[in-house]
Amino acid sequence: MTKYKSLYTFIVVTTLLISLAACAKTQVEVRSKGEVSGGRVDKTELIPLRDFFKNPAASAFSISPDGSKVAWKSPWKERMNIFVKDLSSGKETRITASTARDISGYYWIGNEHIIYGQDLGGDENFHTYSAPVDGSGSVDLTPFENTRTDLIDDLENDNEHVLITMNKRDPRFFDVFKLNVITGELELVAENPGNITGWMTDNAGNLRIAIASQSGKNIILYRKNIQDKFTPLKTLDFRTTFSPLFFDFDNNKIYVTTNIGRDKAAVYLYNPESDNLEQLVFEHPDVDAETLIRSKKRKIITGAGYYSDKPHYVFFDDQREEIQNDLESKLPGYSVVVTGISKDETKMIIRTYSDRSLGAGYIYDVPNKKLEKVADVSPWINESQMAETKPITFTARDGLTIHGYLSLPVGISPVNLPLVLNPHGGPWSRNYWGFNPETQFLNNRGIAVLQVNYRGSTGYGKEFWEKGFKQWGLAMQDDLTDAVKWAVNQGIADPKKIAIYGASYGGYATLAGLTFTPDLYSCGIDYVGPSNLFTLLNSLPPYWEAERDRFYTMVGDPIRDKKLLTKVSPVFHVDQITAPLFVAQGANDPRVKKAESDQIVDALKKRGVAVEYMVKDNEGHGFMNQENRFEFYEAMEKFLDKHLLQ
Repeated sequence: MTKYKSLYTFIVVTTLLISLAACAKTQVEVRSKGEVSGGRVDKTELIPLRDFFKNPAASAFSISPDGSKVAWKSPWKERMNIFVKDLSSGKETRITASTARDISGYYWIGNEHIIYGQDLGGDENFHTYSAPVDGSGSVDLTPFENTRTDLIDDLENDNEHVLITMNKRDPRFFDVFKLNVITGELELVAENPGNITGWMTDNAGNLRIAIASQSGKNIILYRKNIQDKFTPLKTLDFRTTFSPLFFDFDNNKIYVTTNIGRDKAAVYLYNPESDNLEQLVFEHPDVDAETLIRSKKRKIITGAGYYSDKPHYVFFDDQREEIQNDLESKLPGYSVVVTGISKDETKMIIRTYSDRSLGAGYIYDVPNKKLEKVADVSPWINESQMAETKPITFTARDGLTIHGYLSLPVGISPVNLPLVLNPHGGPWSRNYWGFNPETQFLNNRGIAVLQVNYRGSTGYGKEFWEKGFKQWGLAMQDDLTDAVKWAVNQGIADPKKIAIYGASYGGYATLAGLTFTPDLYSCGIDYVGPSNLFTLLNSLPPYWEAERDRFYTMVGDPIRDKKLLTKVSPVFHVDQITAPLFVAQGANDPRVKKAESDQIVDALKKRGVAVEYMVKDNEGHGFMNQENRFEFYEAMEKFLDKHLLQ
């Protein structure tokens, strides 16, 4: 059972942050950075830009249900493809042959097939493909134009079928189908009445829960048996979190994360028959609880996870805790995550990472406590040359505590440095600790990087999230301004050498920073960011239509909040922008349309403001293709060298 896995849904920016490549280690150049560092350090090793942004040597490791094979993604003809290794014979087989675009998420279906998702040029209309592990060729199982699919359940006890959602009937609505991964036969399981935004199955693969969005409310629909009709279980304001994780092992009760009656979301065992939160399973006083760990074989909950400054786990089971302790003793200095497990729970896929490394993938033999490396993710990266990412906190102007991360160049005294403020996208997400190629690249060029979980970021409770409602360009932007002032007051940042760079909402924050605090930044880089909140809200993807009311509540209503949206849309205030700007945009972006970038670029050019504009016709909400990433970051380096470092 899987909780509607968004197999093919991914935030492209996040993918870029973990995309490193697969070739031999390149010679590094040694050059002076006295200019950048104010003369405090004479030499640092300048790492070639492409070492940060090329495709990983291997990533997305997974194990077959019977534990006999391991799969991963590696480059082939400059695109990420799927490879499978038979653990008995050692034979490796490439099972896909994509040359147009990287393959995104994939899953084992039984032990002989893998399904994966792929879109066309960044349009996010992901098709579901099937590939036999013998390498005989992949097949598009959903070859329909302008149609998007997502995986709901991989039906682990069925080697031929999966449950998917698909919006073929109407681009606004996702219906549920049972899909034969061998023949491509589709069987309608449930038709979306028009307001369902998510579906969930029980452990037997039966569709038991639907989540509807209507008039700013979330409606949790439930049925005890598949013969029954769905009936409303709960109707909650969307501010109230109630997220089903999975059913208990008897398929009667549900583990959920919820903030009902509290600020920080906690994990409960919920009884749908009595509508009662029967048992508090896990809570944390400072942040939202996020995950549960379970053993399907032993039918117990073994632990829980939460994310404060770094990822943390709490174990309820001695056996699972012993496994974690053994792994961490064998892999010191890394965060160690179990990302996959065989059905008999004797083999695990392990992934390591840190703030200075993307780590490696391993197979762990549980009974024998034996660890075998599958591959390093980015073997050309020398950890000793990478910067640390340190959690920081500061107090915003209204007294609110803000968390974030600061990364400083290696070998340079952290005083009066050029700094890039890097606001995250979403905005209803957050920054996480870990390896960030963008940050490491900038640090290697002598630039400090500051990332801020401004108000409205998720993970810090309901109140902190709600403080960002209708605060685009206002209090949310003030938090970013206050972050810069904090770095300056700490003596870390040179107030005359501050740049702002972000993607998606971070791109908006870049434009807002240059517009509403024009004296703060030397330059800005807007990557797939909106400039006009009216046109942004009027051009949402059709499948987001059911959630339009909540967008209006969180961002603003184009009619009722016309004055507000005009005030905070940078395109209406281009006369205030004086700093140089670099804009990058995918022509096929379904979330932030190309028109968002066109508007601001055209308006600035008419005023004679220096603006560089890069558009890629084969990209969407971020640049996925390696050659486009190279071009983007090479342009970024030249732009910052000219406008920040000179």
